[in-house]
Amino acid sequence: MPNRLAHESSPYLLQHANNPVDWFPWGEEAIARARAEDKPIFLSIGYSACHWCHVMEHESFENEAIAQLMNDQFVCVKVDREERPDLDQIYMNAVQLMTGRGGWPMSVFLTPELKPFYGGTYWPPTARGGMPGFDQVLLAVSEAWRERRTQALEQAESLTDHLAGMAAGPAEPKELAPGLVQRAIGATLRSFDHVHGGFGSAPKFPHPMDLRLLAQHWFRTRDAESLHVLRFTLDKMAAGGIYDQLGGGFHRYSTDAEWLVPHFEKMLYDNALLVPCYLDAFLITGEADYARVARETCDYVLREMTDAAGGFYSTQDADSEGVEGKFFVWTPAEIEAVLGKDAAETFCHAYGVTPHGNFEHDTSILHLPHRLSDVATALLITEDELRVKLAGWRVKLLEVRGRRIPPGLDDKVLVAWNGMMIDALAQAAGVLDEPRYLTAAQHAAAFLLKEMRQADGSLLHTWRHGKARLAAYLDDYTCLAAGLVSLYEADFNEAWLAAAAELMDHVQKHFVDPDRGGYFYTATNHEALIARQKDFYDNAVPSGNSMAALALVKLGKLLGRTDYLDAAERTMRAAAGIVERAPQAAGQMLVAIDLARGSTPEIAIVGDPQEAETAAAIHTLRDTFLPRKVVACRAPDKISSAGPLAAMFAGKSAGQEQPAVYVCEHFTCQAPVLGREAAESLWQQLSSP
Repeated sequence: MPNRLAHESSPYLLQHANNPVDWFPWGEEAIARARAEDKPIFLSIGYSACHWCHVMEHESFENEAIAQLMNDQFVCVKVDREERPDLDQIYMNAVQLMTGRGGWPMSVFLTPELKPFYGGTYWPPTARGGMPGFDQVLLAVSEAWRERRTQALEQAESLTDHLAGMAAGPAEPKELAPGLVQRAIGATLRSFDHVHGGFGSAPKFPHPMDLRLLAQHWFRTRDAESLHVLRFTLDKMAAGGIYDQLGGGFHRYSTDAEWLVPHFEKMLYDNALLVPCYLDAFLITGEADYARVARETCDYVLREMTDAAGGFYSTQDADSEGVEGKFFVWTPAEIEAVLGKDAAETFCHAYGVTPHGNFEHDTSILHLPHRLSDVATALLITEDELRVKLAGWRVKLLEVRGRRIPPGLDDKVLVAWNGMMIDALAQAAGVLDEPRYLTAAQHAAAFLLKEMRQADGSLLHTWRHGKARLAAYLDDYTCLAAGLVSLYEADFNEAWLAAAAELMDHVQKHFVDPDRGGYFYTATNHEALIARQKDFYDNAVPSGNSMAALALVKLGKLLGRTDYLDAAERTMRAAAGIVERAPQAAGQMLVAIDLARGSTPEIAIVGDPQEAETAAAIHTLRDTFLPRKVVACRAPDKISSAGPLAAMFAGKSAGQEQPAVYVCEHFTCQAPVLGREAAESLWQQLSSP
């Protein structure tokens, strides 16, 4: 018989609906049961694309004997970390305090008052490889609860006190020290892997926030080392197995230092965050390969991760048919069956496919081990001819791959991740001159604001199959607000700015910490938990506070809202200690600090964006690498209109020829330049160091 999870909407929870474990979703029913029966809670947190979550389910949660032990001794609660990141943050901190490490599946034992007293991550069903078996853990915890209750409760109280201290964030705001960004750049450069690109060793993650900071730093300084680190890392990732060479898009991370063998899950947020990195590199260098990777990644999201209603799905699983990576790997024989012998030989050489493979069961992960120029020279053809051939062969192989059993899809829509994807698509639409990306971003934004915003202006966090639910978190508001600003700069529809301001006003009212600065992760009316977290550290996604700072700076400059700029300053000061101690955990905050403290022109364009000369000048602006700017545009007959940009355009007028461009900073504007040629000359001046 299905358990209570059968009534949930999360694909991850539904995966466990037929377990013999008597699972509860998080909620009052489970808590009341634990208190009534005086049982500890076993809390299991994971997500649908988590490989080891699937392993633990198969080994333990589908095991009748282990399930019986769980049901007899505990109240068992299953949580999707993507639905409840607030719970995930709190109890992950607890596991890290107890064990020194974290990860998923996360397994935590709680008192009926929800205080943790023991925990870990994955346990095998029985002891092996020096690890205790899950059966042993269950028996030991049950015995401790019965026989050593006082000790367990003392541990729970101590941990909860520590969690409350961690949740409060830095004790007091600090001034942003001079040279903070420069020192952070130095720390990032010192961790660079000069052989394989990226930062640190295996497992290796992309670090998109740090990469964008490097691009911003290069813009200010023309520092050759920063540009080398940026390009070398992007090149190595794009040539590696972490990048889906057929379908586009990036897998979660590389299990090795070389970017070859990925953990095959694909997350919406990774792709949303990496697209702007490749766009930056394209604008800086003009090299078409960076544009290709950005385009293929956007195309992947539109093809495989977009709901008909307009939102973007969360994740694709690592596994298909119960095997990690099976959907993505190839043998020479499989490629020859599609392309024929001669073409397959060339393709296999170019993409590193060999009879013995580079992955499990003699299969190969497609990657580019050789420079294409060298492959072309060996074939006595030009590199351009080779690229054309490879592109055609990739299309054929992708079509055949599409007939395989695909990985599982988590088709819930999360506001924060959608906000990041809207931002990426809006930027890609301008840089790549691709209307499809703008249309997708507009549809997604309209969908979120219609289906996931309530009458009081608050957001809901998750949507699936027509139903939105769960109160939104700080990063939902801030990522969507930042995405709406980028969308405005792509289509100049001021409704997006009005919506972004409404979201940030809601954040100011319901999330702010008036004492220590910054913002809590949950709103004032959120469910009370054992700690109210503050989110300052970047993880796989930017922290909610860093996105708040970024959105407030951009909106403050565009809308003339000094209260937003003051709020951004307070947030950055609240984060200053963390930025100084751990700059690589605060890349997005450093981007915001650099934007706020550096020369950031406010570009006001008076001209009709549909008129040829103005449109051409805007197109050239989008082709220019100007990472620190905000841009507004109004047609001459709309200059004096009310609306969000009334302050920006107050006192400005159209010239005899369009466009008239005003460059302002700190709400002081220079004399306008008139006409397309003058505007394009201005863009070049602004892009010079």
